[in-house]
Formats: sequence, C-alpha cells, structure tokens
Amino acid sequence: MTSDPAVRPLAVLVSVQLPDVTDVQHTADIAELGRLVSTLGYDVVGTVTQKRESLAAAAVIGEGKLVELAEYTGGDGVIPTGAKEVKTKARAKWKAENEEDEDEEEVDETEDSVESDKPGKAKIVVVDHEITPSQARNLEKATGAQVLDRTGVIVDIFHRHARSREARLQVEIARLTYVAPRLRESPGGKERQRGRGAGEAAIELDRRKIRDRIAELKEELAAIQKQQDNRRYARRDQLRVALVGYTNAGKSSLMRALTGSDVLVADKLFATLDTTVRALAPETKPRILVSDTVGFIQKLPHDLVASFRSTLDEALEASLLLYVVDASDPTHEAELAVTREVLREIGADSVPSKLLLNKCDRLTEDERASLLRKHPDAVFLSALDPADITRLRQLIIDTFEETMAEDELLIPYAKQAMLGAVYECARVLEENYDESGTRLKVRALPAEIARLQKQLAD
Repeated sequence: MTSDPAVRPLAVLVSVQLPDVTDVQHTADIAELGRLVSTLGYDVVGTVTQKRESLAAAAVIGEGKLVELAEYTGGDGVIPTGAKEVKTKARAKWKAENEEDEDEEEVDETEDSVESDKPGKAKIVVVDHEITPSQARNLEKATGAQVLDRTGVIVDIFHRHARSREARLQVEIARLTYVAPRLRESPGGKERQRGRGAGEAAIELDRRKIRDRIAELKEELAAIQKQQDNRRYARRDQLRVALVGYTNAGKSSLMRALTGSDVLVADKLFATLDTTVRALAPETKPRILVSDTVGFIQKLPHDLVASFRSTLDEALEASLLLYVVDASDPTHEAELAVTREVLREIGADSVPSKLLLNKCDRLTEDERASLLRKHPDAVFLSALDPADITRLRQLIIDTFEETMAEDELLIPYAKQAMLGAVYECARVLEENYDESGTRLKVRALPAEIARLQKQLAD
C-alpha cells in the first residue's frame, strides 16, 4: 500500500442487509465501515449491498451481486468449482488441439492478481460481517482482490495505532487469534516435517507456533496487568472520572482540555488505545483523576473486548463515568446504545454517570432543541470551547461535593506525619492547635474520613 495520500489504493464494500436490520441502521453500518476502511488508508470506490435472509454460504452474496462486485476489482465474478480434472487420452488430445483457445480464456490466480492492479480497480474487498475462511477464499477467487471482513479491518487498525507495550501485546493476541483459523494450506502443506514436530503438516505446525506465541504474550501481558492492578489499587481511595464513549466522539480532546495533558488527538477511529490517567487541572483538594479509555464501536470483536479488559476496568472502578457522545453524528443514539451495552456487559452500568453531548458547536438551533427534549439532563458542550470546559470542570467538582461530608479530626503531635495524607485526600476547612494536637475541620468522602479516623485510632 502506498504511503502517498494523493494515490491511496481503492476498496469496495460488501454488506448484506439481514431481516432484523432496519434501512437506517444498515446505512449507518455501511457509513461506519467506510470510515474504518478510510482509517486503514483506502478510498472507497463503491459499495455492493444485498437484502437476504442470511449470508450466502459460498461467498456472502449471491451470484448476480458477485459479478457486480467483480466489476470493481477486475475479476470474473465466478467461483471455481475446485473439482479435479478427469484425465483421459481423448481429453488430452482435445485439450492439445484447443490449447491456444484455452490459453486466451483461462484466468488463473496469477492473472487475477494482475487484473486487480489495473488503474481504477479496487485492490481490497471489505465485508461488513464476520466471514469464514472459505467465504474469504471464494471471494478472492471471484474478484482477484484481497478480502477482509469487519473484524480484520478493526484488528489491523488496532495493530497500527497501538503505542504502549500493554496495548501492543493486547492487539497482537487478538491479531494472532484472528489469523490462526485463516491459515491457508500451502501446495506442500500436507508434506510431513522432519525432526522436531515430525508427523505434523506444515499448516498444523504453523498453528501450533501461533498457539505457543499467544501463550507467551498472555504471560507477559499478565505481568504488565498485575502492575496496572497495583497502580489502580494505589488509586482506589481517590476520586476518579472515566471518559467513555464511541470511537472518535472527542474523548481525547476533552481529556486534554480537562487535564492539560498532551494526549494524542486525531480525527480518526481508534486514535487512542492506551489508558491515560491524569489529574484534573487546576488540581483540586482532594485530587480528582481523569482517565481516557479506548473507544467502542458496533460489532467490536469479542477478542478485542477481552484483550482490552484492563482498559475497561478503569470504567468499572471509576467514581463517575462521563458518557461522551458526538452530538453532530446522525447515528449518535445508536452509538450511545453500543457504549451502554458494552459497559453493561462488564458491570459498569451501575457506576454514577453523566451524559456529555460533545461537538454541539456543529448543531443548528433546531437540532439542539430536539436533543434537549430527548436528553434534558445532558451536558451540551464543545471540547474546543474553554467556557464549556470550565463549566464541565465545575460540574465534576460539584458532583463529588454532593457525596462529601464534613467532620473534625484530631491529629496528636506524635502523629503529625499524617498531616500530608489528610491534605492529600481531603479539603481542610479549618486548622487549629491545642494541647492535644492539631484539630482539622475537613470535607471529604465519608469513606476517606473513616479511613483517616481508623489510622489515627491505631
């Protein structure tokens, strides 16, 4: 694939509208798939859709649509039967006499690949469904182009965008899990191997190597996640806000605005795959931590959900969830539903939350009024507006203030070292001294006050 943005390779989309999918949702799914493919570095040259009761077993779509699809790629639109040729003397004689004609008509896999390289022809076919290895192979034979399903596209994007060691390990596990069942039998694949692994076919050996590699990656990932668990445990008594929502909803922009951090902000899907935790700025007493999380998407592969479990744990253990929604996106209601469903699956739906309708600067007055009727308790804002960010920051502080209580702590002179801990986790309203020690009037979460009192009593 060329890196020149002016000469991006072409892709064609394939989607089947099943009976349980509405026209609106189907259109939204195709649009989202187009954005995924664009993020991968391709320009969409066309879309082939079909209404069916189920995916065609051979190649997802029917024969007529397969021919239409092949027009975009330069293929012949026909799936070879794969039947072995019956060799007889008469057939050999006939074939020799007609060899010249057959050479002109025959299209083998090598010619298919050349055909797909024609200017203006799509080099990749992307299917908006999870497909089997045999369906992918049949589509490749019929189109002469590379074939990926939705899961393959997402895994590839994750693979390119992962930055931290943890994210790279998580993505590599998901990628190998995706690749393993799709390994193809090579021409010599059934030959027996010599030496170690004797008796295994080449493809079986490759799959075993992948399983061993996945086991190694999981072991390394477990060690990293143990460190992450220790960090989260150390933050267990602090106020934590988690930004959650659909990919490209503006979470990273809000993260940067609220904390003053230099997290990556990009107008593309899955720009953020690593969990980032920063303190709300300017800092408050007690300090409030804000975490940015990986974005969600419809039909997010289960392997990726499992791989990013530690990232989702930030949402599960947060004190407050901020659901970030791109209000300017026509499908924002469906995107919000996806976010809520994923969080429900991990048990985070019980965490206190607030809805943030981001990018409201792109809305008309009528659109804003309509959203206000649907979501009267939502916060309307733009991550690019400093006034909106100031208002959101105060809302976060006020939300935690409602759960706080005031109490008095007596810190004996023998335990003055605890003063730093008190100032760290509570807001000191008054400070007085007498013969018993330092008397502090504090405001903090009830659990924090109870913990401090227990430490003073020990």
